[in-house]
Amino acid sequence: MLVASLTAALSLSACVADRTEQGSTTTLPSPPASLQAAPDNNAPLETTQASNKIPVYWIGRSDQDTFLYREFRDNPGNENPITTALRIMMSQKPLDHDFFTPWQNPSSLATSISGKNVVTVDVSRDAFNSNLDPGMAQRAVQQLVYTATAAAASSGLIDSGQQIKVAILVDGHTDYMAFGQVKLGDAMVRDAAMVAPVWIIDPQEDLTLPAGPVKFNGRSTDPSKKLHWQIFRENSNGEKTSYLAGQTTASTVAGQGGVFTLTVGLGTGRYELRVSLVGPNDADIATDTRSFNVR
Repeated sequence: MLVASLTAALSLSACVADRTEQGSTTTLPSPPASLQAAPDNNAPLETTQASNKIPVYWIGRSDQDTFLYREFRDNPGNENPITTALRIMMSQKPLDHDFFTPWQNPSSLATSISGKNVVTVDVSRDAFNSNLDPGMAQRAVQQLVYTATAAAASSGLIDSGQQIKVAILVDGHTDYMAFGQVKLGDAMVRDAAMVAPVWIIDPQEDLTLPAGPVKFNGRSTDPSKKLHWQIFRENSNGEKTSYLAGQTTASTVAGQGGVFTLTVGLGTGRYELRVSLVGPNDADIATDTRSFNVR
């Protein structure tokens, strides 16, 4: 919980010395217009955790749509957690090769928290050196909003029981056009339509697990729909063959955010887990994948 004694301590900032090369551009396709706004309570905040991991959101594709996905990364602890998470989001690559970020490594980055659960991010304009269409620019801005609020909530710096907003300044000023498409300045909240319909939380990409019962955790934004899961085994040539399959459902308990869990016994090998929402006519309508090793 945020208390008054923390307010001053949270007005932290940091800068990096290396500036990204000017003129760098990344052209990304526009996501389809099928995404509709969803209630804010469908995008629950992360809960406080006692670990050295920090949540970071990335952009990824599921079938023909484009969504936000989360990974947990190591927290070196040399900056406040919000600045650290945003710096990773802007300057590093996701663990999962299906994810990406349009942000560029900024020459300066600072964050602070007010007593009204508002996170302020002040970033240099070189972070926006990517050529994006309006739809992808909206996703990039929400990627920052999700990452900042997730880092603040999981580290216990804010009251996650209240709505949290994020205000983005660019070189200390408001009204900047992010990626030339999205006007910044007003405090923003999470847009629940941006988060992936289903994603695998654990294990993370390319993790090595001990042989025996392997537990998988994930989240679905629509607990009313069944989930179809498949495990593929990869041979020495990189070819994947179906190994196990089944169905499960996500939790409908309030506050659990559609969490699903399944446990499967696996021997030594390299595997891929695929989890999909089951739509009309038992068709898979949204899929997330995760590769991992068992030793």
